Amino acid sequence: MQTRLVTATAWAATLVATLASLPAQAATPARPPNAEHGWVTSTLRHMSLEQKVGQLFATYVYGGDAVDPSATDRAANLAAFGVETPAEVIERYHPGGVCYFSWSHNLDSPRQIATLSNGLQRAALGDGAKGRVPLLISTDQEQGAVVRMPSPAAQFPGSMALGAGRSAQAARMAAEVTGRELRAVGIRQSYAPIADVNVNPGNPVIGVRSFGADPTLVADLTAAQVTGFQDRAGVTAAAKHFPGHGDTATDSHTGLPVINHSRAEWDRIDAPPFRRAIRAGVDTIMTAHIVIPALDPSGDPATLSPTILTGVLRGELGFRGVIVTDALNMAGVRAKYGDERVPVLALKAGADQLLMPPNLALARDAVLRAVATGELTEGRVDESVRRILGVKYRQGLARSPLVDVEKAVRTVGAPEHLAAVTRVTDPTLTAVRNDAGVLPLPHADRSVLITGWDSAAFAPVATVAAGFTARGAHATARPATLPSDATIAATASQAAEHDLTVVLVNKAWDTAVTDPRATQQRLVAALLGTGKPVVVVAVRDPYDIAYLPGVTTYLATYSYTRAAMDALVRALHGELSPSGRLPVTIPTAEGAGSVLYPYGHGLSW
Repeated sequence: MQTRLVTATAWAATLVATLASLPAQAATPARPPNAEHGWVTSTLRHMSLEQKVGQLFATYVYGGDAVDPSATDRAANLAAFGVETPAEVIERYHPGGVCYFSWSHNLDSPRQIATLSNGLQRAALGDGAKGRVPLLISTDQEQGAVVRMPSPAAQFPGSMALGAGRSAQAARMAAEVTGRELRAVGIRQSYAPIADVNVNPGNPVIGVRSFGADPTLVADLTAAQVTGFQDRAGVTAAAKHFPGHGDTATDSHTGLPVINHSRAEWDRIDAPPFRRAIRAGVDTIMTAHIVIPALDPSGDPATLSPTILTGVLRGELGFRGVIVTDALNMAGVRAKYGDERVPVLALKAGADQLLMPPNLALARDAVLRAVATGELTEGRVDESVRRILGVKYRQGLARSPLVDVEKAVRTVGAPEHLAAVTRVTDPTLTAVRNDAGVLPLPHADRSVLITGWDSAAFAPVATVAAGFTARGAHATARPATLPSDATIAATASQAAEHDLTVVLVNKAWDTAVTDPRATQQRLVAALLGTGKPVVVVAVRDPYDIAYLPGVTTYLATYSYTRAAMDALVRALHGELSPSGRLPVTIPTAEGAGSVLYPYGHGLSW
């Protein structure tokens, strides 16, 4: 497949101007290499073995405040870690990092997140005694389908949308703005970008998290995001999931995927984005809990494979940065070995940082025992700790681990950031089918029903309805996420009384996990049965069209952010010409190599 990146258009020129307008960021302080070496060596010299082993772990903690979490979060910390507060978790286990999640109640507002980060850093540093080092705080801010930072943070449309836009500049901008906002609240590492090449339309876990199905496109945009995160925003990037999670039919959260690419196929499809990320200077690469027999016939997941991590990633690809495991509480890495063995085997394989073991005390003690028995040497531990400390030094954490809370409030969701979201999002919208010639719509006094899949965080149905109302239509919003039979019938009855229906679908193709009753497919069929015009919009995977027979008007937004829904409304009314091109091939429902819409397809008006 041939990939063409946007390089010289009026839109690209505007994007460059927007990038230039962003204030200069003192990202990673410039220091001679010997200064980093000196700090790392001095710090390591004063660390106890227990402190060194602690640096190998990145954990979650419960609560929005380091020292005063809610009663619920105190109980959760006590159950998981034996202490009540996030600060006490840090003091007891000396972890090298903490990963923020909404489910652990870490992410509420910019002020709260920045305050939590400062509290955790103070706990890590203690009274300033030697051997105490700052944390590398992280989160999965991939954008699109995987977003951790809530509003007012800038919400970009995600990787596959960027692939549809074909612009390395836009990918870089999305990473830069995202990174600036993360850094402002004390998060110095984003577990992004996704370097997986999504060549399997049935992939249950990657999908729109990937830039697309073309290795060259994915490599270009991966490298652009590494530059945006690290060089422009001063936030460590983590290319994931090595050696490539794009052709799996199993979710590694719930099982152990096996990818049967030959070595030649892996070199051609999966390796290029990681090679480009390494050339771009990526600080961190995250492992995948997948088996690729062509790389390692042992049956061990890559996370636990010396052949893959040390032999291929370090030896063949020349990566010298930090190898972080994907979460160790996932089924894919626990399928073959017990929780006590996994952290030791990951270190023996070549990993440096162990993310979220299901039992932190058990994992830490297992590594300490492995050193005591000689299965691991302290020198091997030091090797990983040196890499982790090096990243922290380059992030400026040795010099200034705390953040300015008031500056964080001003930075997150700044007007120039939100303007960048719109500029990046607009060119990603992809019009796939307009066979009935329904689009573009005139501004008219018509009745429109907006229905289908909805999200509490983004309210896409209400956002689209408001856009129609603002253009003179009588719009009714009727969310119908995985609707019951009664809801399908009532929605179709209501649609029959309107001039037009716009229905949003989200992974309607996935009747194995996401929508086991095929409710979205049945809703669309019922709406088509009214005989009234129906516009179907895929707000996640573009593959849904293959499972919706009879649909004549179909667009893909790849995400359901407010910016994506605003672009959709403008495109429907002819105010925005769709310019996105499919970054994947859409096969027919029968699969087996049959193509419904090819890579690069897209309509404009």
